[in-house]
Amino acid sequence: MRRVLVIDDHEPSRRHLIQILRDRGYEIAGEGSSGKLAAALARTAIPDVIVIAVGLSDMDGIQAADEILKNILVPVVLITSHYEASTVERATKAGVMALLLKPVREEAVSPAIELAISRFKDYLAVQQENASLKENLESRKIIERAKGLLMEQRRLSEEQAYSLIKKASMNMRKPMADVAQAILLAAEIDQQKK
Repeated sequence: MRRVLVIDDHEPSRRHLIQILRDRGYEIAGEGSSGKLAAALARTAIPDVIVIAVGLSDMDGIQAADEILKNILVPVVLITSHYEASTVERATKAGVMALLLKPVREEAVSPAIELAISRFKDYLAVQQENASLKENLESRKIIERAKGLLMEQRRLSEEQAYSLIKKASMNMRKPMADVAQAILLAAEIDQQKK
């Protein structure tokens, strides 16, 4: 059962949405009427998704979503009564994953929530893949530098230098990038002694 945090300062709208969510099998993780409360509840209620209205008494719902997403990884569905390009653009930049138009139609709620959760999972997977690719690229750069150093210092071929790093990595049960970093560090220390 998915846990939903509902933030809307219009009491009748919030009650209506909560009833729809309960009827659709969602658990209400919490509810509130302000952006500040939304941020606090997002931390403590641990929702699977946040549904937040654009118009809140203390701040703009998009602004609140942006603040929440800087600290907590959770998909956000935005409720708006105005479908304007600028609203969509701001929501997208803030990291909002789906929109619901007021008045909220019962049949639109589940698809919007499930779409937001699915898109958020895809977003996280891409972020993780990017981080992994960046780490691999940095590792390759370090290995290349160490390989070049070994080729220069020991007069080895590229293949021999690579094999030496790989063999040390296997013997020490350490990643090749760690071995390469140690080779570079040792060379730097030797250089400082001279």
